[in-house]
Amino acid sequence: MREIRIFKLDKSELRFPPVDLANKDGILAYGGDLRTERIMLAYQKGIFPWYSEETPILWWAPDPRFVLFPEDLKVSKSMRKVLRSNEFKITFDTAFHEVLRNCQVMPRDGQDGTWITAELFDAYLEIHQKGFAHSVEVWREGELVGGLFGVSLGGIYFGESMFSKASNASKAGFITLVQKMHQKGIQLVDCQVHTNHLESLGAKHISRDHFTHNLDVLLEADTFKGSWTPWAKEEA
Repeated sequence: MREIRIFKLDKSELRFPPVDLANKDGILAYGGDLRTERIMLAYQKGIFPWYSEETPILWWAPDPRFVLFPEDLKVSKSMRKVLRSNEFKITFDTAFHEVLRNCQVMPRDGQDGTWITAELFDAYLEIHQKGFAHSVEVWREGELVGGLFGVSLGGIYFGESMFSKASNASKAGFITLVQKMHQKGIQLVDCQVHTNHLESLGAKHISRDHFTHNLDVLLEADTFKGSWTPWAKEEA
């Protein structure tokens, strides 16, 4: 039987081991650093950082992978009503810093602390400034009540985190984003690991092999780099 171990990354080398060497929990490696080049390489390999202040940097490549194909998006009758009501105003890339901060500090059931450490916070800000990380903002009466952010490369959006301060706020933002990405030709949303919330919207598990095959194909597409703010004003 093949011995499975967690690899230690060297800060001086910008590389990752093959994803099929991840352990049964999906952890592939630890250590390294959070420079933009490493994080972007990780996404291109199907790897993402996820750790806490109490642990070293951990790099994950789980099997199976939880994803959403935009054509599989499920919108309930009640959510269609919410979206038609114009209760929320939804924008893109107008308040990335605020969305990131809310995702960092919002308490979550069964989770102590946050995975968005100070280092990761700064890293995602830099990736946003380079035109690859994007946010969705959900407003009600001028107040930011929900949002989400992720990284876009080729035909894939790597979803990272969302928050909600009002019922249906994050769901409205996510649905609007997925619908817009479907129009633009983005063919896969990486949700990383299972949540009931995203499963209700059509996300499902696929094998890591299936995920990496999609990754290889979709990374050949052009990246929608830069601000997505104009998307909110375009007709559906």
